[in-house]
Amino acid sequence: MSSRRPVELGFVEAVAAAWRLRSDQFPCKVGGRPAWLGEAGLPGPSELRCGACEQPCAFLLQLYAPIEGRPEAFHRSLFLFGCRRPSCYRSVGSAPGCLRVFRNQLPRKNDTYSYDPPPEDPPVEEETCVNLQLKCGAHLCRVCGCLGSKRCSRCHKAHYCSKDHQAMDWRAGHKVSCTESDEISESLDEKLLEKMAKHETQEDKIFQKFKERISLEPEQIIRYCRDGEGPIWISGENVPQETEIPNCPCGSKRVFEFQVMPQLLNHLKVDSLEESIDWGILAIYTCAENCSLGNHYTEEFIWKQDISSSV
Repeated sequence: MSSRRPVELGFVEAVAAAWRLRSDQFPCKVGGRPAWLGEAGLPGPSELRCGACEQPCAFLLQLYAPIEGRPEAFHRSLFLFGCRRPSCYRSVGSAPGCLRVFRNQLPRKNDTYSYDPPPEDPPVEEETCVNLQLKCGAHLCRVCGCLGSKRCSRCHKAHYCSKDHQAMDWRAGHKVSCTESDEISESLDEKLLEKMAKHETQEDKIFQKFKERISLEPEQIIRYCRDGEGPIWISGENVPQETEIPNCPCGSKRVFEFQVMPQLLNHLKVDSLEESIDWGILAIYTCAENCSLGNHYTEEFIWKQDISSSV
């Protein structure tokens, strides 16, 4: 009998009720603003800036991924961010600082959530907009939902993570409605990302195998298998060696947890000019020991692989 762990697939589907995406529902979600898990040690603006252009990264997705048998990770989520500028994605492997992933976890008994499972019924007063202030009092950026230490000097109500996002929100309408409380759209604006070009000629064996593996579920955006089956590589080029996957700051090795498929690009809206951000696959590696590091948000490791130029 095979002992290999099963691969879980993730898909994008519409959510009828917005309250299902709140933090206390422990969602998996794409785009909009992050539904932060723990309130302590959130990554700040400096940690969420692109390593290439220094602009704030956009929230791409989050996965709720608790680990069975690990009390310290009864609740556990992973948060993926990426730069909006296509030019920052031209480098490959571990080099591009345009992508960041963070892990956070909490035990079942904690100061933020109920010990019991979240209710299946909607709240009495369903929220009609995203909560931009944590229970602890910290404000979140109106544009990206990350920590917002800066605020509008005119209305003193709108908070931002950076001057870049304050300027973006000003252009998006806050200049007109500065004294009002309406929130801007959760989408990251600008034109819809172009679908990745798929070449049907001169396919090499690896690319063909990749296509065959996903053909049964072509809309999959996530393949999850922590410390099990590794990524399905889209190319024979730029496959990392074990020595190229850095250890966790705690000293433990990192193991493969999940990969993001190129189909995610069809569901995102980001700031771009004439070209789209692009990747073949993103492979995410996390601490094998799942260290807690004080339950703060811990940055993990991403390997970016593109489609080979020969296919």
